[in-house]
Amino acid sequence: MTLTEPHAPAPADATTRALLEVEALDVYYGASQVLFGLGLTVGEGETVALLGRNGAGKSTTFKAIAGLAPPRRGAVRLAGRELVGVATHHIARAGIGYVPEDRQVFPEHSVEDNLTIGAKAGPKGARDWTLERIYDVFPILAGMRTRMAGRLSGGEQQMLTIARTLMGNPDLVLLDEPSEGLAPIIVVEIAKLIATLREMGVTILMAEQNMHFCLDVATHAAVIDKGVVVYRDTIDGLRANREITDRYLSI
Repeated sequence: MTLTEPHAPAPADATTRALLEVEALDVYYGASQVLFGLGLTVGEGETVALLGRNGAGKSTTFKAIAGLAPPRRGAVRLAGRELVGVATHHIARAGIGYVPEDRQVFPEHSVEDNLTIGAKAGPKGARDWTLERIYDVFPILAGMRTRMAGRLSGGEQQMLTIARTLMGNPDLVLLDEPSEGLAPIIVVEIAKLIATLREMGVTILMAEQNMHFCLDVATHAAVIDKGVVVYRDTIDGLRANREITDRYLSI
């Protein structure tokens, strides 16, 4: 996807069916507006990195999609179904899986209990993600199935929360800052896991500050600044666009 105007969001690839469509989203916390007419599209099977500096509006975008920060204006559609105004638990059952930034494991329950708690059929009744499949994709968790989740390292908890979300058989996974606060060697393992899920066809929208983390795992990128998506392209297009990376992603 080539942009004719370098700071305008590009349309979704015409060959890919849009799974998530976010249009003209305004979100407030009290009297303070955080998102300003935000637009975003995620195609089926894509891994889209929502990139931006701290405070740009990434987590608020995720909370708005998940129903935790209801928009005052705009639309959020999943496979054509409008989600604005829908209760959060119904949004989850519609096919949105949310991995929050702070992980939120059940610390006094075992790894397997955490996975079982998250188990449910997908919106069309599919149960593709079972304990057996989770342990196949996340072998590190298989050896920890009886360990209390509160005794896991930060990286292990991150893997557990991703796996628990997949146990709900979502159509779309929201990953909020998956590399945040993790040791570099663990970040590499999380990146490998996300790449594996991408190859398996899982549709992912991932919020990140770390552009370099995303370059090898995402298929597309959207850049958010001050509550507005200012750029949308393939990950290769972002890699080649020094103007955008220097202006919006450099520290």
